[in-house]
Amino acid sequence: MAVPKKDKIFVALQFLVFIAWIVEMEAWSFKLSSNLSALSFIVAVIGLVLVLIAFLQLNTNLSPFPSPKKGAKLVTGGVFAFARHPIYSGILFMAFGISIWLGSGYKLAISVLLYLLFYFKSRYEEQRLAEAFPDYDVYKTRTGRFFPKFKGRI
Repeated sequence: MAVPKKDKIFVALQFLVFIAWIVEMEAWSFKLSSNLSALSFIVAVIGLVLVLIAFLQLNTNLSPFPSPKKGAKLVTGGVFAFARHPIYSGILFMAFGISIWLGSGYKLAISVLLYLLFYFKSRYEEQRLAEAFPDYDVYKTRTGRFFPKFKGRI
Protein backbone atom coordinates (compact mmCIF):
# COMPACT_ATOMS: atom_id res chain seq x y z
CA MET A 1 0.00 0.00 0.00
CA ALA A 2 1.42 3.38 -1.02
CA VAL A 3 1.90 6.05 1.64
CA PRO A 4 -0.52 8.97 1.03
CA LYS A 5 1.07 12.25 -0.04
CA LYS A 6 -0.39 14.10 2.96
CA ASP A 7 1.33 11.60 5.29
CA LYS A 8 4.68 12.34 3.65
CA ILE A 9 4.10 16.10 3.93
CA PHE A 10 3.37 15.87 7.68
CA VAL A 11 6.47 13.73 8.30
CA ALA A 12 8.64 16.11 6.23
CA LEU A 13 7.31 19.14 8.13
CA GLN A 14 7.94 17.37 11.42
CA PHE A 15 11.52 16.61 10.34
CA LEU A 16 12.06 20.28 9.40
CA VAL A 17 10.69 21.48 12.75
CA PHE A 18 13.02 19.04 14.56
CA ILE A 19 15.97 20.42 12.57
CA ALA A 20 14.90 24.00 13.38
CA TRP A 21 14.67 23.07 17.08
CA ILE A 22 18.29 21.85 17.08
CA VAL A 23 19.53 25.27 15.87
CA GLU A 24 20.35 27.78 18.62
CA MET A 25 19.91 31.55 18.78
CA GLU A 26 21.79 33.07 21.69
CA ALA A 27 19.88 36.37 21.48
CA TRP A 28 16.74 34.61 22.74
CA SER A 29 18.31 33.04 25.84
CA PHE A 30 17.05 33.57 29.38
CA LYS A 31 18.10 32.61 32.92
CA LEU A 32 16.06 30.47 35.31
CA SER A 33 16.09 29.68 38.99
CA SER A 34 17.69 26.35 39.83
CA ASN A 35 14.29 24.99 40.98
CA LEU A 36 12.60 25.80 37.67
CA SER A 37 15.58 24.47 35.76
CA ALA A 38 15.44 21.17 37.68
CA LEU A 39 11.66 20.93 37.19
CA SER A 40 11.95 21.47 33.44
CA PHE A 41 14.64 18.77 33.24
CA ILE A 42 12.32 16.35 35.09
CA VAL A 43 9.52 17.18 32.63
CA ALA A 44 11.87 16.34 29.74
CA VAL A 45 12.84 13.00 31.32
CA ILE A 46 9.15 12.15 31.87
CA GLY A 47 8.61 12.90 28.18
CA LEU A 48 11.41 10.55 27.18
CA VAL A 49 10.00 7.75 29.35
CA LEU A 50 6.52 8.32 27.90
CA VAL A 51 7.86 8.09 24.33
CA LEU A 52 9.79 4.89 25.08
CA ILE A 53 6.79 3.21 26.74
CA ALA A 54 4.49 4.21 23.85
CA PHE A 55 7.03 2.87 21.31
CA LEU A 56 7.11 -0.47 23.12
CA GLN A 57 3.32 -0.65 23.40
CA LEU A 58 2.77 0.13 19.74
CA ASN A 59 5.28 -2.55 18.80
CA THR A 60 4.65 -3.56 15.16
CA ASN A 61 1.92 -0.91 14.78
CA LEU A 62 4.56 1.85 15.01
CA SER A 63 4.94 4.05 11.93
CA PRO A 64 6.19 7.60 11.35
CA PHE A 65 3.20 8.20 9.11
CA PRO A 66 -0.23 9.31 10.35
CA SER A 67 -2.13 6.62 8.43
CA PRO A 68 -2.31 3.26 10.23
CA LYS A 69 -0.31 0.41 8.75
CA LYS A 70 -2.20 -2.30 6.90
CA GLY A 71 -3.21 -4.98 9.40
CA ALA A 72 -2.52 -2.71 12.39
CA LYS A 73 -4.48 -3.07 15.59
CA LEU A 74 -5.91 -0.19 17.60
CA VAL A 75 -3.94 0.17 20.84
CA THR A 76 -6.03 1.65 23.66
CA GLY A 77 -4.35 0.24 26.76
CA GLY A 78 -1.27 1.28 28.72
CA VAL A 79 -0.27 4.89 28.12
CA PHE A 80 -2.81 5.01 25.28
CA ALA A 81 -5.57 4.74 27.91
CA PHE A 82 -4.57 8.23 29.10
CA ALA A 83 -3.78 9.99 25.81
CA ARG A 84 -4.53 9.14 22.19
CA HIS A 85 -1.10 10.39 21.07
CA PRO A 86 1.35 9.71 23.91
CA ILE A 87 4.37 9.81 21.59
CA TYR A 88 3.49 13.35 20.56
CA SER A 89 2.85 14.18 24.24
CA GLY A 90 6.25 12.82 25.23
CA ILE A 91 8.03 14.67 22.44
CA LEU A 92 6.27 17.88 23.49
CA PHE A 93 7.29 17.34 27.14
CA MET A 94 10.87 16.82 25.98
CA ALA A 95 10.87 19.84 23.64
CA PHE A 96 9.34 22.24 26.16
CA GLY A 97 11.29 20.81 29.11
CA ILE A 98 14.67 20.98 27.40
CA SER A 99 13.89 24.43 25.96
CA ILE A 100 13.20 25.81 29.43
CA TRP A 101 16.06 23.86 31.03
CA LEU A 102 18.47 25.38 28.48
CA GLY A 103 16.88 28.82 28.82
CA SER A 104 16.28 29.04 25.08
CA GLY A 105 13.46 31.30 23.94
CA TYR A 106 14.12 30.21 20.37
CA LYS A 107 13.69 26.51 21.19
CA LEU A 108 10.58 27.42 23.19
CA ALA A 109 9.10 29.17 20.13
CA ILE A 110 9.94 26.17 17.93
CA SER A 111 8.30 23.93 20.55
CA VAL A 112 5.09 25.94 20.15
CA LEU A 113 5.31 25.37 16.38
CA LEU A 114 5.84 21.67 17.07
CA TYR A 115 2.70 21.63 19.23
CA LEU A 116 0.70 23.24 16.40
CA LEU A 117 2.09 20.75 13.87
CA PHE A 118 1.24 17.82 16.15
CA TYR A 119 -2.26 19.21 16.66
CA PHE A 120 -2.98 19.31 12.92
CA LYS A 121 -1.13 16.05 12.23
CA SER A 122 -3.13 14.30 14.97
CA ARG A 123 -6.42 15.64 13.57
CA TYR A 124 -5.58 14.11 10.20
CA GLU A 125 -4.31 10.93 11.86
CA GLU A 126 -7.56 10.59 13.78
CA GLN A 127 -9.58 10.83 10.57
CA ARG A 128 -7.50 7.97 9.18
CA LEU A 129 -7.81 5.95 12.38
CA ALA A 130 -11.61 6.41 12.47
CA GLU A 131 -11.77 5.07 8.91
CA ALA A 132 -9.68 2.02 9.84
CA PHE A 133 -11.12 1.25 13.28
CA PRO A 134 -14.88 1.45 13.96
CA ASP A 135 -14.23 1.69 17.74
CA TYR A 136 -11.99 4.75 17.39
CA ASP A 137 -14.76 7.32 17.92
CA VAL A 138 -15.71 5.72 21.27
CA TYR A 139 -12.04 5.68 22.32
CA LYS A 140 -11.73 9.32 21.26
CA THR A 141 -14.63 10.44 23.49
CA ARG A 142 -13.09 8.98 26.65
CA THR A 143 -9.40 9.76 26.05
CA GLY A 144 -7.65 13.12 25.65
CA ARG A 145 -5.60 14.00 22.57
CA PHE A 146 -2.26 14.75 24.26
CA PHE A 147 -3.20 14.79 27.95
CA PRO A 148 -5.62 12.75 30.07
CA LYS A 149 -9.23 13.84 30.34
CA PHE A 150 -10.23 14.44 33.92
CA LYS A 151 -13.77 13.37 34.66
CA GLY A 152 -15.85 14.06 37.73
CA ARG A 153 -14.98 16.22 40.67
CA ILE A 154 -11.58 16.59 42.21
